[in-house]
Amino acid sequence: MADSMDLVQQRVEEELARNLANARHQPAGAGEFFCVSCGEEIPAARRRAVQGVTRCVTCQEINELKGTHYKGGTV
Repeated sequence: MADSMDLVQQRVEEELARNLANARHQPAGAGEFFCVSCGEEIPAARRRAVQGVTRCVTCQEINELKGTHYKGGTV
């Protein structure tokens, strides 16, 4: 008879298998539909052009400028 640890381990293995199956069905390079910074919709052309895009053009430019500023002007 299975004890509580066996049941927990079985549940963890089932969840891992489910997560792996979901990840395999996701298109390669799939990005976000909405910008993670401002929440605006990312245009379809940008999503097709940039694999794994997470920000709209404006927020990406701001993010890159901040990165340049904090790194002392070197990219």
